[in-house]
Amino acid sequence: MAEPSFHAIEWAGDRLRLLDQRLLPGETRYLEYTEAVPVAGAIRDLVVRGAPAIGITAAYAVVLSARQHLGRDADGWQARVAADIDVLAAARPTAVNLVWALEQMRTCMQALPDNPVAALLAEARRIHDEDVAANYCMGASGANLINKGDSVLTHCNAGALATGGYGTALGVIRSAWSAGKLRDVYAGETRPWLQGARLTAWELLADNIPTTLITDSAASFLMQSGKVQWVITGADRVTANGDVINKIGTSQLAVSARYYGVRMMVVAPLSTLDLAVPDGRDVAIECRAEEEILALGGQTVAARGAQAWNPVFDVTPAGLVDYLVTEAGVVAAPDREKLQALVAGASPGCTTA
Repeated sequence: MAEPSFHAIEWAGDRLRLLDQRLLPGETRYLEYTEAVPVAGAIRDLVVRGAPAIGITAAYAVVLSARQHLGRDADGWQARVAADIDVLAAARPTAVNLVWALEQMRTCMQALPDNPVAALLAEARRIHDEDVAANYCMGASGANLINKGDSVLTHCNAGALATGGYGTALGVIRSAWSAGKLRDVYAGETRPWLQGARLTAWELLADNIPTTLITDSAASFLMQSGKVQWVITGADRVTANGDVINKIGTSQLAVSARYYGVRMMVVAPLSTLDLAVPDGRDVAIECRAEEEILALGGQTVAARGAQAWNPVFDVTPAGLVDYLVTEAGVVAAPDREKLQALVAGASPGCTTA
């Protein structure tokens, strides 16, 4: 399993460097941050995206916040950092990894270590390193489910750009490709931000994995034609009953996959499981600006006066998921009882299928 040839998130001594994903594939540019509030803006504006990557980025932003406020206010720095944490948490509220990572950092801060900046940096690095290790584990576990000669369709971007450095859905694809199992890899373009066309194709091709793009509306016919045996996606949240909240368009892929006998694999770390939320109906779905639908690349494409509805995520019912792959193991046909057992039995390290 080869390491990706790039890093979307880098800690550089006293600052955070983020690969600006808005410019890909045309330009590879890193932006640097020394304060937390601008990082919240980077999360909101999609400089960095993908639930695990958002969580890791926010963890490093807490380090920046502590560095900034501890140097200015030795007595009140914790309250100022706590305020920055609230700003970070509001940047992309649907991604559960964001809140999870910030709670880890908040707990570390409340321990009042002698050197809080060093302790917070160590905690952020732990979150980052554990995500990468989980990605490799999930990649191996998911690849074990794939037969030699299978082809896959993926949606949005759930790769090294969206995680600590290997990928969830694309981690499985990378591992299966390295094992010589995959015949073809298809990527849906993923309107309106075209994460499939711009990001998934870019990173797979950067690692010499041939990729065929399709329009989102061609996915059902692709399955009907027998060209793919798997749909593999990541997740931004998995609720207690196994419902999957992921990039808009995931649910319709799952419906088509079930109809045409294509298996549906969702790949997500334990930090994406939200057992406190009963099911997908209880998740507030983020909506973004109408302009993202009405225009493309700054060029208006819709009729003047048209309105747009732009939900960023949708809910895939658990009953449409064949496999949920986590670093703690693979769950077939996930449901409430299976997820509770998975979390209760989870232990450090990697469990492969």
